[in-house]
Amino acid sequence: MLEKLKILEQKFNEISDLIIKPDIIADQKKYIKISKEYKDLKEIIDKKNEYENVLKNIDEANLIIKNESDKEMLELANSEMVVYKENLVELEEQLKILLIPKDPDDAKNIVMELRAGTGGDEASIFAGDLFRMYSKYAEKQGWKVNLVDFNEGTAGGYKEIIFEINGENVYGTMKFESGVHRVQRVPQTETQGRVHTSASTVMVLPEAEEFDVDLDMQDVRIERTTSTGPGGNLLIQHILQSNYIMNLQESL
Repeated sequence: MLEKLKILEQKFNEISDLIIKPDIIADQKKYIKISKEYKDLKEIIDKKNEYENVLKNIDEANLIIKNESDKEMLELANSEMVVYKENLVELEEQLKILLIPKDPDDAKNIVMELRAGTGGDEASIFAGDLFRMYSKYAEKQGWKVNLVDFNEGTAGGYKEIIFEINGENVYGTMKFESGVHRVQRVPQTETQGRVHTSASTVMVLPEAEEFDVDLDMQDVRIERTTSTGPGGNLLIQHILQSNYIMNLQESL
């Protein structure tokens, strides 16, 4: 583990020099990426330094225990040794967790979709409750919520709602919310006081990255055909090297 930490410390020092270069600062996209990497590595290096300080304290306490004849000093050194060893075990566990490879999508913003499931109007109300819960949690985390689209329920809440959450490590925090969420309660729409079970589905998607596609026009075949009525179809074929053909068809 210590060897891996030394390699990471060397990388951290390189990034520390890189992040202050004018050409990196001028490139906003690259600067944000390097800043994120710097922050992640700094957390590991700070914990490594803390770990090494505890090791140093243990060595010093061992010297006192071996060479000291004063009873009070020996008792103090032994009591400190117990604390240092407990701290060492705790720091080792923390470092192991920090050294686990992270999902590269964890740092991304997300798009969330909440959709009312079984339960009729109560499911829509529950979806609305989930949206308010996620919005308040995002606010506490310092994230921003942007509404994309929604379809309101007849008795309140939402049949469907789509929204974005932008911030730091949003996907890594929220990705485990995906799935079916269920609630058992007396609905607002219930007049007999009976408990109903309702459900809503939650989908969490990492924000897609922009990318450029280079299309060789020699690989593209465009065919225009007439139709029996007004309008027509434009068919574009992209011949792939794997012997497959991709058709893009648009009504005119």
